Amino acid sequence: MSQFAALGLPEDLVRAVTDRGYTEPTPVQAQAIPVILEGRDVIAGAQTGTGKTAAFVLPMIARLKSVEPAQRRLPRTLILTPTRELAAQVEESVRLYGRHSGLRSLVMFGGVGINPQIEGLRRGVDILVATPGRLLDHMQQRTVDLSKIEMLVLDEADRMLDMGFIRDIRRVLAVLPKARQNLLFSATFPPEIKDLAASLMNNPAEVEIARQGTTAAQIAQEVVICDRGRKKELLVHLFETRRWTQALIFTRTKHLANRLAEHLDKCGISALAIHGNKSQTARTRALSEFKTGKLQALVATDIAARGIDINELPQVVNFELPMVAEDYVHRIGRTARAGASGSACSLVCVDEFRLLESIERLTRQRFSRNTEAGYEPDPNQRAQPIETGRGQRGGGNGGNHQGQHRPAGEGQQRKPNGNRRPSHGGDGRQRQRAG
Repeated sequence: MSQFAALGLPEDLVRAVTDRGYTEPTPVQAQAIPVILEGRDVIAGAQTGTGKTAAFVLPMIARLKSVEPAQRRLPRTLILTPTRELAAQVEESVRLYGRHSGLRSLVMFGGVGINPQIEGLRRGVDILVATPGRLLDHMQQRTVDLSKIEMLVLDEADRMLDMGFIRDIRRVLAVLPKARQNLLFSATFPPEIKDLAASLMNNPAEVEIARQGTTAAQIAQEVVICDRGRKKELLVHLFETRRWTQALIFTRTKHLANRLAEHLDKCGISALAIHGNKSQTARTRALSEFKTGKLQALVATDIAARGIDINELPQVVNFELPMVAEDYVHRIGRTARAGASGSACSLVCVDEFRLLESIERLTRQRFSRNTEAGYEPDPNQRAQPIETGRGQRGGGNGGNHQGQHRPAGEGQQRKPNGNRRPSHGGDGRQRQRAG
């Protein structure tokens, strides 16, 4: 018997999983699928790249298949995600795993026309995947009916909190049927997430795969110390000498993402940038070309860190360390997914030593400080305040490095007391709209 079948999944779903090349469930799938099939609420925490999407999509499809939809086909499952890329990725998984099920799915997010989404709703939908902002747009226009929702999934709940969506989520919850199954998946569990879960869940089963801050064992992590002014030159050198065929590169700001992609392209390394200020067409094109191998480099800000799922991505590069240590885990988790191996290389200058120490405390590991021949750092260089976008400075060896700064316009800045406040210019409308 297939190991997926042993979890209680029907034959057509087992066949769909096998067709994708998966024969053995990951730990989060093995723990979550049976309890979701039982109809229980679930709160799950797992490090990125552990197969959590399939952990809720597979049993969700199985449960929906067991009951015929009403004559008027209204959404029966709602999946909320923080970013457009993640919404598209989840809905793609729904279609792939559910292609033998006869169920209909629809993805809705901002940055694109709303009319095709309205038409899709009119044709009938079983599974709706949405970002909070665009879903609220439909609710305000009364183009979506959520009165038949049987299952709610909050995917990457902590990221939605960071991006300022907690009020939007509560507005959605207020119109959903009280009798429903609730699934909450989150990499971290700050107090606000725990409060949300307590108000949302009914005696939930808890699935905890790894402690917070754990990085996948299959990722080879490396730190290269260099001068701040030679990072671009060093990055090109590493592409050439290490023969990187494909690398996902992270920066802190949108402006640097654009400039770095242009620089790489001029040096003969095909590259594009992806971030919240790009149009949805440009973001979709960049991600598509990177997935197909047309691009060698995709330069991204942290808004994309949890929405990029690329099979066998070999290399992640932190061109700049993130201001929030947890984002390091999410960034490098784009490689070594589903049990594969991968590498993560961080280019670190003297300004970022405090950020590196924060990452080491979170992940409970000590990185070797390596150098590259010909690119050794100047020992006399002193730390400078870190540019975080829109004229803001923070971090460095003089700032508070516990993660209260987040690049402006890239979701959410954290105040020193740990509270969040919405930023402007994130992934769509001002403040609240990732859709």
